[in-house]
Amino acid sequence: MRGGTRRARTPRTPGKQWRGVVAPSVAWVATRAVLLAFVFKVFTVPGGMDITSDVSVIYHGWFERLSAGAFPSQDVTWQYPPAAALVILSPGLLAGLLGYASAFFVLACVADAAVLALLLYGVRRRNPRDARADAAGPRHRAGVWAWVAGVPLLGPTAYARYDLMVTALAVAALLAAARHPRMCGVLAGLGAMVKVWPVLLLLGTRRGRTTRTVWLTALATVLAVAAGFAAAMPGSLDFLAGQRGRGTEVESVGSLALHAARYFFDWDGQVLLRYGSMEFVGPGVWLVTDAAMVVTGACFGWLLLWRLRARTWAPDTMAQASLAAVLVFVVTSRVLSPQYLIWLVGLAAVCLTLHTGRQALPAWLVLAATGLTQLEFPVWFTDVVGGEGPGLLALAVRNALLVAAAVLACARLWRTTVAGTRRGRDDGESRGGEEGQDDGDADGAERHGPDGARGGALPGMRGPGGARPLSPGTAPGPAAPSHTPATGR
Repeated sequence: MRGGTRRARTPRTPGKQWRGVVAPSVAWVATRAVLLAFVFKVFTVPGGMDITSDVSVIYHGWFERLSAGAFPSQDVTWQYPPAAALVILSPGLLAGLLGYASAFFVLACVADAAVLALLLYGVRRRNPRDARADAAGPRHRAGVWAWVAGVPLLGPTAYARYDLMVTALAVAALLAAARHPRMCGVLAGLGAMVKVWPVLLLLGTRRGRTTRTVWLTALATVLAVAAGFAAAMPGSLDFLAGQRGRGTEVESVGSLALHAARYFFDWDGQVLLRYGSMEFVGPGVWLVTDAAMVVTGACFGWLLLWRLRARTWAPDTMAQASLAAVLVFVVTSRVLSPQYLIWLVGLAAVCLTLHTGRQALPAWLVLAATGLTQLEFPVWFTDVVGGEGPGLLALAVRNALLVAAAVLACARLWRTTVAGTRRGRDDGESRGGEEGQDDGDADGAERHGPDGARGGALPGMRGPGGARPLSPGTAPGPAAPSHTPATGR
């Protein structure tokens, strides 16, 4: 261009281009080999529990029933939306090669690898023209490393439940939101029909055209999947009544009140296996259960208030809101199973991938809580059920970390989108924070300068009155207008 100098691009070299992929990939292969060795029982799980029985017994039983063309509605452990049947049936694709449980573990590993690939792609997409991003230390790949480390922190439980599959759908939906809102809606809707919680992703969509596109596409997906299963298999919607009788599970945040009552005040309640998990039974349990439901409703009201009050949307706002919403519902739920941490690790990894700082502390708190989760289940789960020993301490600290992460995530979400801080306003302006604007603009595809021209005041382009703004490395001259900075803002 005339009247300015052009910044030379840093040439890409094969070493720099692949350095950011090889290290996390090697770490992923090493850690996942260990996880597979545990679920295939090459190694013994600490604590002596068989954490694979959910797959070999419960899931396999569901597989037999679903293969016969009906949902296992009479089984109290079946509490899932109809598309969960697709996950339970998927090991049948490898029936000629592997047994049901072995095939399930392999498919869980494939879903794990898919999330890693999505996060690596997300890192590359953020800086497609900057080769230095590949060699610039772990900050640019914090989300990738969070996933690589987070799954083994939970231990073999991650591969012995189907939550990895639905987490892969949620991660794909969040990474697709900026450029492909319709695909985001399809993935979120499908995820909600596999395990409900991905519907919370919709809370953070940018108001205006993006929200209409994502929500309507998600709704159409949900209706299509529900109608298809209702027509093909009876009992597809019976899961809606499956949660009514559930009480307070021993690992939930609310259960700490009952643990304390039993430990300090000789409360005479007990722990029984109900609805596929260990729950408290005894006087006062329903008071804690009802209180948890009230708190959940109040938190949902806060999330709706946030959405109504939010004014600044950045490309990572949807991921921020998703992490905050899922954290809130996890810590207020009557049930907090170990595999729920996989959801949080996936959302935390996306937040770290899309932006560096807004939810960094809550994300790392989630990883710390994930490591403690493996200690309380399965290593010291006998202590948790008995309400004593190091298992109870690990549970209490884990739950405290999750509560702290939820509070921080919500506070930071409010501060960056509602409170109107300078940083939130600057991010909203530089990334297309205008309400109703398309997310493609938010990613910086098109920006408007103060004079209304697209692209702002770029070097070599004439501004108001025919004057050229300053270019990088150009000394100011007497004709340069003082109100037109080099950035065009």
